[in-house]
Amino acid sequence: MALTASTMLPLGTKAPDFNLPEVVSGKATSLSTFADKKALLVMFICRHCPFVKHIQQELVQLGKDYFTSDLAIVAISANDAQNYPDDAPESLQAFATEQGFNFTLCYDESQETAKAYTAACTPDFFVFDDQRQLVYRGQLDDSRPSNGKPVTGADLRAAIEAVLADKPVTSDQKPSVGCNIKWKPGNQPSYFG
Repeated sequence: MALTASTMLPLGTKAPDFNLPEVVSGKATSLSTFADKKALLVMFICRHCPFVKHIQQELVQLGKDYFTSDLAIVAISANDAQNYPDDAPESLQAFATEQGFNFTLCYDESQETAKAYTAACTPDFFVFDDQRQLVYRGQLDDSRPSNGKPVTGADLRAAIEAVLADKPVTSDQKPSVGCNIKWKPGNQPSYFG
């Protein structure tokens, strides 16, 4: 496990489109799936990472808290399933069911979507406004598996609330940190390592 930080994609970047299978239903999912929502949260997660395990109850709570709001949430796992079978689609399907995720969880087998977002770690969070321009990328909050700080979702929630209220999101944003995305051999992006 390499401790890896977000690449901090430039604010204002247009959300890259994608076409990925949702792991529970198998339905194709793309940006247009969420066109009726004002804001979009894209999060790169996986099942096996201790950083994701540390915050998974907050992810469940985020889904519950914003279920009836104008925020769409899509989680994407892009890890190499051959070398990390916990992150294979069948395992992710069980993960989504066990955790009670009420948001979409997709599998990015080619890892091209992760590259398009310059996703680097799990978890990695991206919030887009109604024009699908990036307004937040960074950490959930200051909690880490070993620092004893409570998991609150404070940073991410503040960004979401600002977007939903048509207010500016602070540009003072801290990178997320976690395990690096498990790239397939030879498929590592130029920004990795």
